[in-house]
Amino acid sequence: MLKVRTASCSCGQVEIIARGDPIRSALCHCISCQKRTGSVFGVQVRFLLERVTVNGDLNHFTRVSDSNNSVKHSFCPSCGTTMLLSLSIAREFAVIPMGVFDVQDFPPPSFSIYEERKHDWVQFSEQMEYHL
Repeated sequence: MLKVRTASCSCGQVEIIARGDPIRSALCHCISCQKRTGSVFGVQVRFLLERVTVNGDLNHFTRVSDSNNSVKHSFCPSCGTTMLLSLSIAREFAVIPMGVFDVQDFPPPSFSIYEERKHDWVQFSEQMEYHL
């Protein structure tokens, strides 16, 4: 039996149901994630798209990443919470910000990207795989 996790936006209009364990959890230090979150990095989990159900309306914004791939941001039209990221180079996955899940039972991220944009004061006690 697959574990079921529920995520919701700030106003409750959008709900995501993810079944099973994530493929991975990751930190992203890119400028876009910093702007998207209003913080110094984003933290997200990646699930197989076929195991994710979205209930509610979403608005979308697509940008081109540093690697020239597209990233679609899906967010609640009422409260603006980013609920889902879709990557053109990994269409089989749904990338969901970790903070929108109702229960925080994920292990620490094991993967970190765009380290060259990491703020100097940011340090982690967990060992992660780094990618520039």
